[in-house]
Amino acid sequence: QVQLVESGGGLVQAGNSLRLSCAASGSISGIRAMGWYRQAPGKQRELVARIGDGENTDYADSVKGRFTISRHNAKNTVYLQMNSLKPEDTAVYYCNARKVYGDYWGRGTQVTVSS
Repeated sequence: QVQLVESGGGLVQAGNSLRLSCAASGSISGIRAMGWYRQAPGKQRELVARIGDGENTDYADSVKGRFTISRHNAKNTVYLQMNSLKPEDTAVYYCNARKVYGDYWGRGTQVTVSS
């Protein structure tokens, strides 16, 4: 099992920044990729950004140029730097760890962006 604990969410005004952190523990060997997803009220969960073993990254079109995902392997932590936040970024953000045979999820952290 992999345990994922997110932190760093909060309430900010539009245009400001936040940095989310996700610390992984447990059976972390074999994790192929880690990422951030978000879910707004009444909407489906969507990919925000992910980073693979080779440091390759993917971003949702809506966050390209504003968000940056990174990882600190020694700390088993992945970060999401969110700049120029918009009200439409408001959602619960979930950390994800992907292995060959399954996905693991954190409990989520709320990000609220006021206009």
